[in-house]
Amino acid sequence: MTKDTKTQPSGHEEAPLRFLDQYLPYWLSQASYWISSEFHREVARTGLTFAEWRVLACLYGSSGETISTLCRLALIKQSTLSKLVKRLEVGNLTLRQSTEGDRRQTLVSLTTEGQVRIAGLVSKAQAHQREILRPFGEENSRALINTLQELVREHERSGLFDHDSVRPRR
Repeated sequence: MTKDTKTQPSGHEEAPLRFLDQYLPYWLSQASYWISSEFHREVARTGLTFAEWRVLACLYGSSGETISTLCRLALIKQSTLSKLVKRLEVGNLTLRQSTEGDRRQTLVSLTTEGQVRIAGLVSKAQAHQREILRPFGEENSRALINTLQELVREHERSGLFDHDSVRPRR
């Protein structure tokens, strides 16, 4: 029995190709971890947690989002998000109100204080992104972001996963 081993270049010699070397979820997780870790320090300096930053960043530039949409955008379970939004509301950074069409739905938006507080971090996040993407050039950077957006949209359209959990829908 012969062993079919694919190889990849590694300096002057070829090394066996590991499963992870070509596994997209692994590389997306690695990139997210390192890029986010670099920015966590900026967020921590403001006294916000990274989860608070994600929620506030999702609301920045928006007229408001429903709790379910905010769960999807911030990648936070509804029970956790509800507590987080309440804490941000106590800190006068967010405002919750019922939507006009359906009183059961809650719309979350930034207060003026929340907008002011998050604006500086958004500018730093944009600068951080520019620095990370600089080596790839503007065209490749745009293509990367567009590809990732389409990848996410395609998976959302598939309806295979519930946004409130990591378990597939049955």
